[in-house]
Amino acid sequence: MPSRRSILALPALLAAAGGQQRAARASETYPDRPVTIVVGFAAGGSTDLVARLIAQSLSEALKQSFVVDNRTGAAGVVGHTAVARARPDGYTLLMATNSTYVMAPFLYGNIPYDSETAFAPISLVGNNGQVLSVHPALPVRDIAGLVDYLKTRPGQVNFSTSGVAGTSHMATELFMSMSGASMTHVPYRGGGPAAQALMTGEVGACFVDVATAAPLAADGKVRALGISSLQRSPLLSDVRSISESLPGFESSTDFALLAPAGTPEPVRQQLHRALTAVLADPVLKGKLEQQGVNVIGSTPSEFRRYRAQEVARWGRIITERNIRAPS
Repeated sequence: MPSRRSILALPALLAAAGGQQRAARASETYPDRPVTIVVGFAAGGSTDLVARLIAQSLSEALKQSFVVDNRTGAAGVVGHTAVARARPDGYTLLMATNSTYVMAPFLYGNIPYDSETAFAPISLVGNNGQVLSVHPALPVRDIAGLVDYLKTRPGQVNFSTSGVAGTSHMATELFMSMSGASMTHVPYRGGGPAAQALMTGEVGACFVDVATAAPLAADGKVRALGISSLQRSPLLSDVRSISESLPGFESSTDFALLAPAGTPEPVRQQLHRALTAVLADPVLKGKLEQQGVNVIGSTPSEFRRYRAQEVARWGRIITERNIRAPS
């Protein structure tokens, strides 16, 4: 005879089973309406561009519309918050960057979600290296020469960034930490103005996105010394990785597709399969590489391990360098 405890527990068990069946049925027809990919940055930037290329390919692969929704503010935190609070049904996704899912918790005193538990990873999409570039008037030709030059002139050379705590700022802080060199920070409102300041000679150095740096270097407007990613870029194949001169150096803007925590596993698996397939497509891969993006792709567990490593690394740099986001 069933115990009283098991009889009392039966409604809850039946409800749970019913919920699982509904989730399974929903996943069988997913997606049966448009899917939104939230981007926490303005239209036209690298994250927005990556999201739109991915959205177009997923629309074709899954025979349903994937649209991009730009929710800007607080270095991506506004967009992350919107997705963290969204219904976990697979119809709201997030094109996230490491500047938000890794660095923001250390830079902002209080964010309205737990960056580690609020999201379910679909895949690491790729990364975008930056080129440590100098004004042509600076008498240096390589990374070693720049380090020697800066060490004899501590703080005398200015460097521009897309803003306090942006990826170009973080890359420069990492470079100074590892090389022992010292420069003075001049933040701008975006990567475009930061690159413009370098071209005009307002500053002497800047980490510039690969796709922006390549034509500027070709025209002699800046001098490209090294790329921040471990791999050389096909857009600047003759420019060495900074790690070749400064072992262990690595910095990039990383792009990842995330879903709200609690999104059904079958839906996440379907999204992962579709994303893996489109990232392997030579046409999409070529378009992303033209923008300086190194296509990666990962399993959810690989992303979690990678994120943990990045949290430890950048958390240490942010703490040691006493970097704070603007209030």
